[in-house]
Amino acid sequence: MCTVTYIPQSDQQFILTSNRDENAARSPQNISSITQDGIQLLFPRDKGAGGSWIAISETNQVVCLLNGAFEQHRPSPPYRKSRGIMVLEFFAFSSADEFFQSFVFQGMEPFTMIIFDDGQLFEFRWDGLHKHVQSLHTKGFYIWSSATLYDKAVILKREKWFAEWLTRQRFSLDDIMDFHQNAGDGDPLNDVVMNRHGLVQTVSITNIIKTNDQIQMYYTDLLRTQKKSAGLKLYTSPEHAGMTKGNR
Repeated sequence: MCTVTYIPQSDQQFILTSNRDENAARSPQNISSITQDGIQLLFPRDKGAGGSWIAISETNQVVCLLNGAFEQHRPSPPYRKSRGIMVLEFFAFSSADEFFQSFVFQGMEPFTMIIFDDGQLFEFRWDGLHKHVQSLHTKGFYIWSSATLYDKAVILKREKWFAEWLTRQRFSLDDIMDFHQNAGDGDPLNDVVMNRHGLVQTVSITNIIKTNDQIQMYYTDLLRTQKKSAGLKLYTSPEHAGMTKGNR
């Protein structure tokens, strides 16, 4: 998995969208809500390892995971921990910087994480040996494709589709969903909604819509043609938010 786009709206508002490419048996039907270390989280829970590939918190944080770092790697299990569990554990840290510095990445399978951390946007890659942190502009337009499923030629092709789409869209949720459902050249193995003989396919599309005072999650289950949504109101009091983060 996956295909991810980040589309700025205005100020600190954006829409982040993730197509999940996975075995159908691991695809959840619902959005889970939990309270972890006093912080409310929303995420679709993976039916395999129990973690998630995308999660939001009421403390103005969003995390999205893609398998692989820069290129396809040869898996060498056992690994220390599921990457999806790591996504949820991110929220135990007071900031993305603390997560980068303090989480034990040794023994984790390579991955890419897109992180919005209370006004800052990061691309973080772990290649199995080294950490690679890149700060991104919150007003930029970005697309990522999983390095474990798509080689460099296909990733470049997808970036071209995205660039062409950017020239003619107004970037509404409907426009973005149209890209995430229909972009491609007719190749079911590599289109944005993909299917590799039923073994791996695009099972869901998740939209994260961040406004000034809330984060909404829209979960489209492509297998069951169902849609679910849930939202979190963000802390508006700096004292309250600071106290909560300091206690994590």
